[in-house]
Amino acid sequence: MSSRRVVLALALSSLRYRAAASLASFIAIFVGCGLLIACAGLFETAIVLKAAPERLSAAPLVVGGSAGFKLPDEESQVVPYAERAVLPEDQVAKISAVQGVGQAVPDVSFATVLLHDGAPEPGASVLSGHGWDSASLGGYKLTEGAAPNTPGQVVLDAATASAAGLHAGSAVDLAVNGQRQSFQISGVAQPSQAVRAPAFFFSVADTQRFNPHPGTVGLVGVFPADGIDATELAGKISEQVPALTVLTGDDRGSAEFVGVSGSQLPLILLAAIFGGMVLVVMALVVSATISLTVRQRQQELALLRATGATPKQVHRMVVMETMAVGALAAVCGAFLGSLLGNWIFSTSGSLGIVPDELAFTQDIIAFAAGIVVTLAITFGAAWFAALAAARARPIQALAEAAIPGAKVNAVRRMGALICGAATVLLASTTIFMPADSAAAIGGPALLTGAIGVALLGPEIIAWVVDRFGPFVRRVAGRDATLAVINTRARAVAFAAVLTPITLASAVALGNVYSETTAQKAQVNAYAGQLQADAVLTSTAGGFSPDQLAQIRSTQGVSTSSPLVTSSGWIEDPYDGNGSDPLRLLGVAPQDQGGTVLSTEVTEGSLTALRGDSVALPASVADSLEIKVGAKIKMRLGDGAQVPVTVVALLDSPSSYASMVLPADLLAAHTTSGLASQVLVRGGDASAIVSALSDRTKDWPGVTVGDDSTLAASFQASADVEALINYLLAVLAIAYAAYAAIAAVNTLSVAVLARRREFGAQRLAGADRGQVKRMLFVEGGIVAVTGLVLGIVISLFTVVPMALTTGEIIPSGPVWVFLAVVLAIFLIVWPATALSARLAMRRNAVEAVKMPGQ
Repeated sequence: MSSRRVVLALALSSLRYRAAASLASFIAIFVGCGLLIACAGLFETAIVLKAAPERLSAAPLVVGGSAGFKLPDEESQVVPYAERAVLPEDQVAKISAVQGVGQAVPDVSFATVLLHDGAPEPGASVLSGHGWDSASLGGYKLTEGAAPNTPGQVVLDAATASAAGLHAGSAVDLAVNGQRQSFQISGVAQPSQAVRAPAFFFSVADTQRFNPHPGTVGLVGVFPADGIDATELAGKISEQVPALTVLTGDDRGSAEFVGVSGSQLPLILLAAIFGGMVLVVMALVVSATISLTVRQRQQELALLRATGATPKQVHRMVVMETMAVGALAAVCGAFLGSLLGNWIFSTSGSLGIVPDELAFTQDIIAFAAGIVVTLAITFGAAWFAALAAARARPIQALAEAAIPGAKVNAVRRMGALICGAATVLLASTTIFMPADSAAAIGGPALLTGAIGVALLGPEIIAWVVDRFGPFVRRVAGRDATLAVINTRARAVAFAAVLTPITLASAVALGNVYSETTAQKAQVNAYAGQLQADAVLTSTAGGFSPDQLAQIRSTQGVSTSSPLVTSSGWIEDPYDGNGSDPLRLLGVAPQDQGGTVLSTEVTEGSLTALRGDSVALPASVADSLEIKVGAKIKMRLGDGAQVPVTVVALLDSPSSYASMVLPADLLAAHTTSGLASQVLVRGGDASAIVSALSDRTKDWPGVTVGDDSTLAASFQASADVEALINYLLAVLAIAYAAYAAIAAVNTLSVAVLARRREFGAQRLAGADRGQVKRMLFVEGGIVAVTGLVLGIVISLFTVVPMALTTGEIIPSGPVWVFLAVVLAIFLIVWPATALSARLAMRRNAVEAVKMPGQ
């Protein structure tokens, strides 16, 4: 039999006698592989952006406006617009004229909500009004009644009519563009496939009247002529009618569902950041677990060397053992990756972080990539862990197995210094960066700090015991004496437990408190730019001009302004923000009663904020060398390029600055075309709120609140916009859980390997309770050390983030910190208790006879 076969047989047979160590390695690799495959699924979802059309499913091609803003400094990158890009009506005729087009059907969407007892249902889809002609795009067929041929008639989809108990001939109240109106149901239509969103189809005259963007259409559905291939026709339309987006297949869903295209870049960044962190965490966790299991076999490996085994054979045996476990764990991890990926994505959808219509995509490529990377990491960890054991001389290895030294070699010490310097450098750099991009720079400090701790782990444990050992003895009593001695002697083994505990606490605290600090600063900065005594909010589509006039005429109101929000760029001169456009605020011009803007004007005047004008943050204007009176070109949220004149410079917060435009100008370039909020100022805030409540009591979906409503609405908006940061904060739980699993693994292996030691202590007079108390003190030392190190490392991310927002103390709930502390001890002590119970199942004499340390 060849030496390779002998080594393989020995490796496989030895697994039977090392169930605990093998199980620890299996779990670490299994969970790591699952996280990697879940991450690969997120990345694939972002690339594919599969959102099957529903209301547009019958049209083989869907033509929309420009796909996004083509960055001037990166010609290959296109950033999706925040609003729906519309098409001029004359484009419909051009599309129809393309050879091979059988029919081109324009579609217009506007805010329409069914009213129940005068109010819309909570969470109802708003953008549901369409022209009857576009019913063919979803294959809608009348099941009763007739088409809406005259103003005041409407066709309901079958699901909505059935749920509301309505039928042809009934009267129905709808909120159209924010105003209550009564219509007669002329018919009920059934789509060709299931459509989740309600649909209300109006006559041609009403569609033109309600169109928020007169002279435009939202999109065009194209039916090819007989015998014409849809894909070939799409190419012809793109060539003959440029600057449009022609979609086929599942890509049509991105035209139907606003927000799907905007999910691509955030998901790609999320997958890249998450994947990179998972790789580092997995490498640390797997390396720590495998290194511990190999070190605990030092005596056995030394005996193999002494009986004639070569270093190469010993090395190969350890690698084969580990890879056998790793291969099985990776295959099982594929199933976990599928479950984790679907769970993370579905949870994100339920929280509104990603659109419900976006489908999670995870095929063979994602699984193959996760398994291959997992096996590569496992092989590397096993190769390096076995290297030291294979190279060591037998006598030296036996000595190290008896009393392993806490000193680390020069290479590890140098690596730790580099990681420490990198942590400090990243933290220092974060302080001088804008708060909205600081997290991307400060986040890696968590990993570099944790890697530094992993490299210096044995020396850290030894230093803590030497420095605080007397204190531990005084606090924990006589059982702590042996615990302190054991912790010092087994510094190498306990360092393997220290690493995942440090990593779990650092990642959880750092990610969560960085996000909560940034979110509070963002909300305060946005809300701080505005002032109001009362805030009106509409959930029925927005406020019509007539409603705005009634609000202004309400007693006690001195100033009122619609508030419109969007995002966009300064295109000429280009602001260089790229994938991070600036926030746009639309407000009414300053009048005699004042303004709702609280930001100080450093130059110019807000009275000139009318027509095509803009007020820029002074920091943005300075960086682009723009002066008051300058004419610039802006790219707004719907893709329109608008020339504007700079009329004022504002002392806006540098981190979360907003460009301010006239509300009428900005609203015309949003999807709904209306403002969903109105800010009101006056003398007595409570009196104004009361008067406005009386005025708007019959307005559907309108609520009146005080100035705190403004911050709450910005918080909700920030929650949706902070896709990457919120998902990373949530996924910090996955990191922490993974590191916690590693801590349980390594701790269990470390305890179970000490059966002989516990047996000897019991023969010397100690009972089981005393041994357990000793182990609890050992676990407590490691847990407290890991917690302190994790807290310190997290501060290198959290404190710089706070400083960038102008604060000294980070913001966030205290319960998160307490939960992390409690979780660490709930991980360490129960694992210790269970492992101790298993290790002392046998009587003391039998335990002493067992192999091990």
